[in-house]
Amino acid sequence: MAAFAQLVIIGLLAGGIYAAVGVGFGLVWGVLNIVNLAHGALVIIGAYLTWQMFAVWGVDPFLTLPIDAIALFVLGYAVHRGVINRIIRAPLLFTFLLTFGLNLIAVNVLLLIFKSDFRSVTTAYSGAGLELGGLVIPYIRLAALGIALVMAAVLAILLSRTRVGLAIQAVGSDRDAAQLVGIDLRHAYAVTFGLGAAVAGVAGGMIAMIQAITPTAGEPYTLQAFVVVILGGLGRVSATVVGGLVFGLVEAFG
Repeated sequence: MAAFAQLVIIGLLAGGIYAAVGVGFGLVWGVLNIVNLAHGALVIIGAYLTWQMFAVWGVDPFLTLPIDAIALFVLGYAVHRGVINRIIRAPLLFTFLLTFGLNLIAVNVLLLIFKSDFRSVTTAYSGAGLELGGLVIPYIRLAALGIALVMAAVLAILLSRTRVGLAIQAVGSDRDAAQLVGIDLRHAYAVTFGLGAAVAGVAGGMIAMIQAITPTAGEPYTLQAFVVVILGGLGRVSATVVGGLVFGLVEAFG
């Protein structure tokens, strides 16, 4: 029974990371109709930002997460306005090719800067955990689950209760009608892509605290995000979170 409970906990904790990775991917896919093959690269960029701030400047890794979010939002917004927006109405194949190319560029830039060495974020509390009977719950993974849930809740509130969020939903539902009522499509698209990148950056920062990273480590996260969104379904942040938790449980018991 203890082993079963341990597997459930491991699955849920891993699922928190998968949910964080999947939420941004699902947002971009649902609103922009773009399957972003560079999503994993955005995750790893966030991971390297956390590593850089921790290893070079001594910033606590949890304090780097808001900086990851801001930096990746700016990067995502700029990339969409400068590159992706040019083919937003193109067939899906074009966006596949473009985002795949962006992924290759990002990976090679990271390789030039950081080489292919493994990097990790190790703190005084990295090995600590909460013991409940025979169960051990790592503090970092527990915090990552909590951050993922809070981040998803904030994003859901942003999309449903703010003018920006309502504009994003309107664009996702009917871009032509949204344009008729005065919504700036280019800005709404870029904000959406920026939000997806910001969430990916925070997920990457949490991943850097849990496991070693390399510039080429992002591709599996793109695939995992795709699976999570398929499991949860497009259109709702909460559904993506559930998909991430389910994926974590399946992996733990697999």
